[in-house]
Amino acid sequence: MKSQDIRKAYLNFFESKGHLIVSSAPIVLKDDPTLMFNNSGMAQFKEYFLGNGTPKSPRIADTQKCLRVSGKHNDLEDVGFDTYHHTMFEMLGNWSFGDYFKKEALAWAWEFLTEVLKLDKDRLYVSVFEGNPAENVPFDQEAFDIWKQYVSEDRIILGNKKDNFWEMGDQGPCGPCSEIHIDLRTDAERAAVSGRDLVNADHPQVVEIWNNVFMEFNRKADGSLEKLPAQHVDTGMGFERLCMAMQNVTSNYDTDVFTPLIAKVIAITGLKYTSNEVKNISEEQNKTNIAIRVIVDHVRAVAFAIADGQLPSNTGAGYVIRRILRRAIRYGFTFLGTKEPFINKLVEVLANQMGEFFPEIKSQQQLVTNVIREEEASFLRTLEQGLQLLDKVVAETSGKEVSGEKVFELYDTFGFPKDLTALILKEKGYSFNETEFETELQKQKARSRAASEVTTDDWKVLIDGNVETFVGYDQTENNVKITRIRKVDSKKDGVLYQIVLDNTPFYPEGGGQVGDKGTLVSANETIEIIDTKKENNLILHFAKQLPENVEAGFVAKVNTDLRTSTSKNHSATHLMHLALRTILGTHVEQKGSLVNPNYLRFDFSHFSKVSDEELRQVEAFVNARIEEQLQLVEHRNIPIQQAMEQGAMALFGEKYGDNVRMIEFGDSKELCGGIHVKNTADIWHFKIVSEGAVAAGIRRVEAITGDAVKDFYKNQENTLAEIKEVLKNPQDVLKSVTSLQDDNAKLKKQLEQLVKEKIEGLKNTLVADFQEINGIQFLSKQVDLSMSSTKDLAQAIGISKPNAFVFLASIEDNAPNIHCYISKELVAEKGLNAGNVIRELGKLIDGNGGGQPFFASGKGKSVDGIKEAIEKAIEFLK
Repeated sequence: MKSQDIRKAYLNFFESKGHLIVSSAPIVLKDDPTLMFNNSGMAQFKEYFLGNGTPKSPRIADTQKCLRVSGKHNDLEDVGFDTYHHTMFEMLGNWSFGDYFKKEALAWAWEFLTEVLKLDKDRLYVSVFEGNPAENVPFDQEAFDIWKQYVSEDRIILGNKKDNFWEMGDQGPCGPCSEIHIDLRTDAERAAVSGRDLVNADHPQVVEIWNNVFMEFNRKADGSLEKLPAQHVDTGMGFERLCMAMQNVTSNYDTDVFTPLIAKVIAITGLKYTSNEVKNISEEQNKTNIAIRVIVDHVRAVAFAIADGQLPSNTGAGYVIRRILRRAIRYGFTFLGTKEPFINKLVEVLANQMGEFFPEIKSQQQLVTNVIREEEASFLRTLEQGLQLLDKVVAETSGKEVSGEKVFELYDTFGFPKDLTALILKEKGYSFNETEFETELQKQKARSRAASEVTTDDWKVLIDGNVETFVGYDQTENNVKITRIRKVDSKKDGVLYQIVLDNTPFYPEGGGQVGDKGTLVSANETIEIIDTKKENNLILHFAKQLPENVEAGFVAKVNTDLRTSTSKNHSATHLMHLALRTILGTHVEQKGSLVNPNYLRFDFSHFSKVSDEELRQVEAFVNARIEEQLQLVEHRNIPIQQAMEQGAMALFGEKYGDNVRMIEFGDSKELCGGIHVKNTADIWHFKIVSEGAVAAGIRRVEAITGDAVKDFYKNQENTLAEIKEVLKNPQDVLKSVTSLQDDNAKLKKQLEQLVKEKIEGLKNTLVADFQEINGIQFLSKQVDLSMSSTKDLAQAIGISKPNAFVFLASIEDNAPNIHCYISKELVAEKGLNAGNVIRELGKLIDGNGGGQPFFASGKGKSVDGIKEAIEKAIEFLK
């Protein structure tokens, strides 16, 4: 079966068992601060397991895009070296929320594998939890007895807590699990060693394909377990591994999930890829195979992350995506000899292959291609820069071992990979101190952990069974009761308290809009709410202290000044989105936004700079809509299909429910959960303050509204008044400034001529100061010129003399600079190098520099070192 048919067969089977088939959630998580990415099929359903929400159906099935590259599940460094680890993978899942349990889950798993897919029963093994007396969790007798109906007891393996007790994290829902493993070895191999002995032993052909988790417990902060009020089923089957089993191959990369991508890499590079079936390949071919596997795996992860809204960047989830892509680029650079961007060409293959089931990769294909191409070009330039820096490190190294600290600096500051450094050093006959490198790496990891470490206590529930209500669209203050509280000990922010209310007017951060701030007021005290966020369907109000009486009645009051300013910016964002699509074209789509009380930031797809005239048109369009005094039309709870038919814009990377909220201002219609003005006139005025590039094909506009615009124009007015005062209050300021510029240009030309004459005069004077040393014309002096003029003088003097060695220094803005010119014949015949001279003497002025062997320059901080540098220059000739 083809991979597309296997996926359809799974979903059709569980639909026939009464399951609602739902779409994959985006690979990038928006409402779960505990996870950067969806790393398992159950992540989008966490709120249901925690009891914070009600699913559309008690039975659900799907295939979920997952990414495992950080935290507990970090497979990145394994990818490419074996045949079954991946960054992005699909997790086929079927779920029961308080409905069916072990009997049905295991029966249906066996039916699907052996009757629908017709997998060989003789190759299948199952495992059940052996129990853990220390935690009072018994042996899973029920699962054992169910499996005895389908397999002989010698095929049922007892698994320990590590293998057969699944946990969502350090806290939360968990329970015993029952896995299904398949033995894909040859008959001869199976006869020699039983598959039973290879289960969970990391054998590449004896692999787990399906895990049935039985959610029965909740793990508390102190490590203890308590029974959940309802029992759930959470299953996950690795799609790529299932395809391997169905297509009779021994590597995920030999399935049609990957072979079209591999074929494209082969076509681009002209190299060969050998499948896992081929034995005794050369070391060179093995390196090629690994590199190709890395590239075809990583392009999937990066492409889908970008399609779901996560652009590569230097922080957070964006940094993880950039790191994955850079790993692919350097494997191509090192082992496939690819010096030009090429990974972006695989996106078309991926879109054609997976676009039917994941339409986002098709609709965002152009954007994904452009972003990857730009990232490739940028990192390839970094690699070239790294090679030059590495040459410098080698030149400064005595002996054959480079400092591990220097290699780490290359890695940490410039992104130059350790293994590429090792490879290049080996070619030059060098190595580096790996112990020093690891020491620096561990220091960095410790710093990173300390910055983000959070210890979370259990929720203290004050009112049980409460479902929180958001009333913030209609009210900014309301009578509330606290239903639960939790302490969060963050190394970054100190101790904070998360407070959940029975109802709240506070808007939680989401859709680009920041969370509300405000207060909780009782008869005796006031608690400041410093932020509001949403996690697993709970609205969390952050405070630095708890009320003395948490059971009292409170009035929740939103800071309306901040809320009003934010709503103006949010509504202006919608109007600007429409303006950009009207003026630039309908290819414009929102790719990210930030809405806070001070300004709005809007990222959108567009493949060239927005001209000043186009920006003026956008401003005029938005301000015209403000002047029209368009009334807000809010459709609070309408079917998504109806909203789309009415022309609503659905935003990129967001996951919507069956019913949505649509915000309408005239022709502007968007699906949005944020806070808005009642009438566009409330925005007052709209002003763009900047426009620039974020990534390939992504532009960013920042703008202001309301009081911020008033302040902007007031500052402009004050600046103009100050300019008039400096210019002695002329009648025509513009004419006066133009005249000033003309005068300045004339004076600049005169000054340039005077400097040229000064350089020529110094040149004629200094020629007489040359000394002949060992047949070399030597000159070392300090001169009174700017840095650029000193550079010109050094070259002019050097050219005037054969066999010249010129070292000049000067001071500009209280900072020393040095320059060295060496005649090319001396470079060739005597091995002199101006770059080495500058690097060595630069230490004396607390600086550095570099350049070509015949000419180099440097800049420093210590003026006091100039005299010693001038005196020591002669030592290079001795």
